[in-house]
Amino acid sequence: MLPKLTSVGAAVAAILFAMPLAACSDEGRLTLHTASGEYAFTVEIADEPAERQRGLMYREELADDAGMLFDFQEERVVSFWMSNTLIPLDMIFIGADGVVKTIHVNARPLDLTSISSQVPVRYVLEIPGGRSVEIGLEPGDEVEHPLIGTAAD
Repeated sequence: MLPKLTSVGAAVAAILFAMPLAACSDEGRLTLHTASGEYAFTVEIADEPAERQRGLMYREELADDAGMLFDFQEERVVSFWMSNTLIPLDMIFIGADGVVKTIHVNARPLDLTSISSQVPVRYVLEIPGGRSVEIGLEPGDEVEHPLIGTAAD
């Protein structure tokens, strides 16, 4: 037998059930335009300091068409490391105009070595390790997402 919900209990239940829906609004479709074609990814957005700090830590898997898009709100040199990150990742460093600037392929899980963008970027896309090579992604390719401007802007 289920207990009867009070108005406070109902409010808590409504918040708990609404939480996954709110998390979904922080996702979106991102397209990588390469010489070999267009590749769509479902990405989580990390645009708050705590979200950027946690990133993909503690994840045990990541689908081939999934990733995380970090938005630093301005162009600057950024650095990442793989502390508490359990899966290999490709880090794609992207300018405010949506152009890929640099790529770090197969960052090693749990490695504390700093991985720098080398140049100012606004965005970083993390996808499964080795995936950027599989799709032929190169510096100069373009990234399409509602948050990202385009080279034509």
